[in-house]
Amino acid sequence: MLTTMRAIVLPRPVSPDQLTVSDVPVPDVRPGWVRIRVKAFGVNESEVTSRKGESDPDFTFPRILGIEGVGIIDAAPADSGLKPGQKVATMMGGMGRAFDGSYAEYTLVPAGQVIPFETDLPWETVGALPEMFQTAYGSLTTGCDLKPGQTLLIRGGTSTVGLSAAALAKDMGATVLSTTRRPDRIEVLREHGADHPLVDDGKLADRVRELCPDGADAALELVGGPALPDTLRTVRRGGIVCFTGSLSGEWIIPDFSPFAVIPSGVRLTVYDGGATDLPPAVFDHQLRAIAEGRLKPAVAKVYHGLDQVPQAHIDLEAGGTPGKHVVVLD
Repeated sequence: MLTTMRAIVLPRPVSPDQLTVSDVPVPDVRPGWVRIRVKAFGVNESEVTSRKGESDPDFTFPRILGIEGVGIIDAAPADSGLKPGQKVATMMGGMGRAFDGSYAEYTLVPAGQVIPFETDLPWETVGALPEMFQTAYGSLTTGCDLKPGQTLLIRGGTSTVGLSAAALAKDMGATVLSTTRRPDRIEVLREHGADHPLVDDGKLADRVRELCPDGADAALELVGGPALPDTLRTVRRGGIVCFTGSLSGEWIIPDFSPFAVIPSGVRLTVYDGGATDLPPAVFDHQLRAIAEGRLKPAVAKVYHGLDQVPQAHIDLEAGGTPGKHVVVLD
């Protein structure tokens, strides 16, 4: 039985080229926790933030990064309902922040944040999905309460969550308006499900109402605080705006006045969920939709091996290609 594994341990804030692989002990299984042999994981903006030492206080050093991963159950308590050999996904819940994450050959996570699945899709495809599909699906359902036949605006549409939300919303039967600040990415939006791709110049309300005279039924805000007042004006009375992300990095609206910013009758919500917001039956439906060609996952680039993680961080920060950067462990 293996006693050591390869992993990237972050001792302190470092640059990408200081993300080095070392040998560390394989984590021991304990009650309520499951050990997963990692097969693939997505690289996320929050991991870049953690690497730089800019995370919230729940992040501590030393730490193995990685807020999500897919792989195979290696060991699990008898009462967990999980068995060795099962394919599973896991994400969030303190993973890669409060406890060690997926930048390793094995990771130990709470059983409650493990999603079993069956698919013949390659690991590089499945590895892109957990965090961005959970966030997108939770935003559309818990956040926006989106229904078939409704109209959804996604502001920040070329982000991984934005592209995933467009694809999932189309699969749910919605009409999708989605934005980008770059005209050369209009086709990217269309490829991932946008019925009406829009170039965002900071003022969308009038243009959205040309397409939806009463306003959109719902809007997903991913740009952040500076865009939120205008996004609120794009939806109808009784419509919902869900604040999920802040690509701008600005989470706060200075001198916020609800009466000045929120139109009468418009509902403002937020979404910040975890693995339990992506039920196994929903994830299974999404995997089948990908296999059948009805759903296109947003994958920017695939890397092979932990030694390629530094390059994945560099490419993610460069922002040259929309979609998820995925590391596969061979």
